[in-house]
Amino acid sequence: MRNALIGALALAALSWAAPSQAQQATITQTIAGTRLDINATGEATRVPDVAVITAGVVTRSAEATAALQDAANRMERMVAALKRAGVEDRDIQTSNVNLNPEYRYPENQPPQLTGYSASNQLTIRFRDIRNSGRILDALVAQGANQINGPSLVIDKPEAALDEARASAIAIGRARAELYARALGLRVVRVVSVSESGGNYAPPPAPPPVPMMAAQSRAYTKIEPGEQKLQVSVAMTFELQ
Repeated sequence: MRNALIGALALAALSWAAPSQAQQATITQTIAGTRLDINATGEATRVPDVAVITAGVVTRSAEATAALQDAANRMERMVAALKRAGVEDRDIQTSNVNLNPEYRYPENQPPQLTGYSASNQLTIRFRDIRNSGRILDALVAQGANQINGPSLVIDKPEAALDEARASAIAIGRARAELYARALGLRVVRVVSVSESGGNYAPPPAPPPVPMMAAQSRAYTKIEPGEQKLQVSVAMTFELQ
């Protein structure tokens, strides 16, 4: 009975191990010739089509409620100006609301409360980049005194990333052929390909720049320029 039990356990262990070993065998490839590892990077460029900007107000008052109310009133006018300019609700998001006490610090005396500061900020996505500067000027006219950005992004980068992938593969293949010719060999096959850096990460936004009021008649301009997207691949070839 004891031997039969041990035999059953051994068979069960083999049945659990077999799928794992079979799966491992399917992803293991032997190389009969010379192994060549290549790293290649492909690039694609696009003009950004969305500008992300933070705009808000900072108000001060002797009373906390008055500071908050003043900020809320200005923000209401700002949102109305954005909607008049054609910015959709989905592209307007409250990102920060703060209320802080302010103190004066006389020498050799306890701090003295002088009032309160309130801030209210929006994160805005402008899909018409070249017109966004005029809208920012309109926000300042409605009471905005804090504007940060812009961060220029590509709304749908998938096609550009695919273009960069195809470029990376082509570069990797061409490089493998060059090595093979230099070694007096030929490329037999691609053994493996892995990708890194294929996720689009827009460049960081510039440091915050407070704006108190427009100082001239020239309106704010935002130039989209061009952004580079990159995808890196690691490729292994067999040479003979």
